[in-house]
Amino acid sequence: MLMRREDIEKRTEELLLPILSENEFELVDVEFVREGGNRYLRAYIDKPGGITVDDCETVSRSLSDLLDREDYIADSYILEVSSPGLGRPLKKEKDFARSMGEEVEIRLYRPRNRQKEFRGTLSGYDGGTVEIETEEGERMSFEKGEIALIRLALDF
Repeated sequence: MLMRREDIEKRTEELLLPILSENEFELVDVEFVREGGNRYLRAYIDKPGGITVDDCETVSRSLSDLLDREDYIADSYILEVSSPGLGRPLKKEKDFARSMGEEVEIRLYRPRNRQKEFRGTLSGYDGGTVEIETEEGERMSFEKGEIALIRLALDF
C-alpha cells in the first residue's frame, strides 16, 4: 500500500519523538521530498546551544533502525538528520512562539502593493494571522495562506 507524503512524515515524526525525548532534543520538522532524481526523508532537530554532528548521527542511527524494521516507505530514499540551520522556516505553533520579538522575512505568493517580500519584527501570531512591525514602525498583518515562506531573518 502506498502512503501519502503527509502520512510518511507523520509516521516518521511518531518514530522520532521517543528518540528525541530520550536525548532531550526537539523536533523542528520532518519532510519527505523529491529533489533531482532522489527522494529524501529529512528530520530537522535542535536543542538549546545547537545540535552537533554527533547528535545527528545518534538520531540517524536509531531512526534508521526503526525505519528498516517498520518498512512503510515504498520508494528508495536518502535519510538525512540535521539541524535546522540559520534562517529556518517557521512552520509550527512553537516556532512562532519561540521567535516572538525576532526579525523575520516573509515572502508572499502574490504581491501586496507590488511587493512580495517583507521584513520586520514578529509581534503577533494567532494560528491564522502573522503580525510584524517594520523598521519604520508600521504594523502589518498577513494571513497564513498568503505566505509562501516565513523565516528568521539572516543578517551578515
